Amino acid sequence: MSTPTNLRFLRIAITLQTLAVFVQAITAGLLLSLPGGGALHSAGAYATFVVTLLHLVVSILVWRPGGGSPRPIWYAAGFFVVTSAQIALGIAHVKTLHVPLGVLMFGMSVIQLGRIWDGRRTRVDATA
Repeated sequence: MSTPTNLRFLRIAITLQTLAVFVQAITAGLLLSLPGGGALHSAGAYATFVVTLLHLVVSILVWRPGGGSPRPIWYAAGFFVVTSAQIALGIAHVKTLHVPLGVLMFGMSVIQLGRIWDGRRTRVDATA
């Protein structure tokens, strides 16, 4: 069974991920309005990538040694793939896909944040 400490780490990871994606929306606005905004948005992309990878690792660690549900891993892995695609689209300057995908990512992250913090919809214990 997953311990409260493991659940705490998963909650921290998804909270950091959601915050990182939200900050990216802010830096996207700066990219459009400030000469140095591009550097901030690029740095935020690296930070989001690292936080998303951290979320994936934490999800695996909560599942395997803790005996929790593998469901959070599927979400974290999918989000990692979407983040990688988002970075590639940003580098390629494909704004018609990059911007809506960023909005979708924020929505996905907020929904998963609610599920993990609620604990009823996405159970991380062994009964799931």
